[in-house]
Amino acid sequence: MGTDRQGGSPGRGAVARTPPRRLSFEFFPPKTDRGRANLLRTARRLRQGGGDAAEFCSVTYGAGGSTRTGTFEAVRALREGGINAVPHLSWGADPAAAVRKVLARYRELGVDRIVALRGDIPSGVGPRSRMHHAVDLVRLVRETEDHRFRIEVAAYPEVHPDAPSPEADLDYLKEKVDAGADGCITQYFYHPESYFYFVDRCRARGIDARIVPGIMPITNYEGLIRFSDACGADIPRWIRLRLEAYRDDEASLRAFGTDVVTRLCERLLDNGAPGLHFYTLNKAPPTLAIAGNLGLAGNAAD
Repeated sequence: MGTDRQGGSPGRGAVARTPPRRLSFEFFPPKTDRGRANLLRTARRLRQGGGDAAEFCSVTYGAGGSTRTGTFEAVRALREGGINAVPHLSWGADPAAAVRKVLARYRELGVDRIVALRGDIPSGVGPRSRMHHAVDLVRLVRETEDHRFRIEVAAYPEVHPDAPSPEADLDYLKEKVDAGADGCITQYFYHPESYFYFVDRCRARGIDARIVPGIMPITNYEGLIRFSDACGADIPRWIRLRLEAYRDDEASLRAFGTDVVTRLCERLLDNGAPGLHFYTLNKAPPTLAIAGNLGLAGNAAD
């Protein structure tokens, strides 16, 4: 990536780093009117905190399309509120016509980007069900909409838990990019070298799309451990031990988590990452604290 990765982070304030070319923020669709109002406030604060680098907000899509309506309504509400919101979308086992209809509805909203995923497989789905993969969706979007949508796809520096091997996982990503994906957003991680090594492997394989690292702020011990174990994101032992020590001290846990993730982001940006994609869990303060530490203009941490 053309930069020296041997040294550690130079420390906040020690260097004038180049601002990230892109920040994006991920939300899940709320289920209540109160949640929807809070989501709009959160998105506005994050957009302000990201300054000129804030490019878009994305809204997740439940297993098997379980939040299809909620995702659409959240995207519409955010866009009506002046936020450049884009949807996650998976094909699942739906007919192609149903997916085309969803794409047309988003196009009517002015959406010009989607995050194309296989999505989680809903419980109870039998082996005979036809679950389409992300590459199938990328092809369908390109066949149906040509290039009216920019397509982001998922990437896994620490290997997707369902992949038979790291090499096979890279093959799947290359298929998605070759099918027409424009960019990649990674699963979150806490080992910066896993991202750098992954990007180098992608470039060697001929995957030239932009690869933006996914960032998960640390705010909770039990939830982070449980979710990370399920999705295959490794938490270094030293972080696990500190989080466990702070599990009954919320203030110390949040301060430690903010410092750890800030240093991770510094390392990534200083060594060529093109931006950051924050998994916000619909909360502004943790992401804004990190953005403030990174010196991003317009931080709205109040």
